[in-house]
Amino acid sequence: MSYDVVIIGEPLLEFSAAQPLTQATTFKLSFSGDALNAAVAAAAAGAKVGLLTRLGKDELADRLVAFLAAHGVDTSLVRREPGQTGAYVLGADPGGTREFAYLRAGSAATRLQPSDVDEAKVAKARAVLLGGIAVALSLSCAATVLHAAQTVRAAGGTVVYDPNYRGRLTTPGAAAEFFRTIAPHASVVIPSSPADTESLFGLTDPAAAATAARELGAAAAVITCGTDGVLVSADDLTRVPVIPARSIVDSTGAGDSFAGTLTARLALGDDLLTAVRLGASAASLSLGGQGGTGYVPTLAETRAHLAAFS
Repeated sequence: MSYDVVIIGEPLLEFSAAQPLTQATTFKLSFSGDALNAAVAAAAAGAKVGLLTRLGKDELADRLVAFLAAHGVDTSLVRREPGQTGAYVLGADPGGTREFAYLRAGSAATRLQPSDVDEAKVAKARAVLLGGIAVALSLSCAATVLHAAQTVRAAGGTVVYDPNYRGRLTTPGAAAEFFRTIAPHASVVIPSSPADTESLFGLTDPAAAATAARELGAAAAVITCGTDGVLVSADDLTRVPVIPARSIVDSTGAGDSFAGTLTARLALGDDLLTAVRLGASAASLSLGGQGGTGYVPTLAETRAHLAAFS
């Protein structure tokens, strides 16, 4: 199979409860993680998507693979091996604040290796979406992400990098060091402001952060700014206004929806501003569902929602 988009990272089992974790006894099983959320969004945006990862050989991982396939994501790049599949437990306090407990140390995905990158297939992909969460899982994962970026860029494809800084997994210094390494291979970087930009550059001003990212070698920088919209730095500096949500249930995975949709549309030939606007529209709609893939808009829905606010 030839891919429009390849995504590398760790899908996670999600066990969620409506009560605080100190009280909850009943949990609902679902599937999430930045790579999975983005892959499902990219497929919904019209791309042929492959997810490259490692999973355990357990029954819950079987269900995760089936979930991916049901959402149009090809799983032939998924390697199965003995060992646990990464998971997290999600609870909520009476005020709606979410609580997370992660169970991913030593998971199958943390053992990703550069040799897992099938160069014959990955090099033919029109685009690859890579993220800082995978980079932070292990040194071998970081090497895998860099190898994939080099492989796709050398073949003329598009490389999108989402720093997605997580203080539980890494440090600002380590995240910034890897960003400096991958930026020269990146077609587009998509840090959030201020969360990513402050950790990576010590900057909270989106325009200054975009300049810093491009000075490190990224061809374009797309800075997501929450309710302030998106700042796009390419040939020019353009601000894309925020697209209002129809309803807000849960923000989990909204950034992944943006990343997956943007990457898909770039792979399918849209210009950067069009891809950003569609990504912002999909992310806005995704707020109406519970969990990372609780609501995955179709491309038609995403376009209609964008048109309503254009």
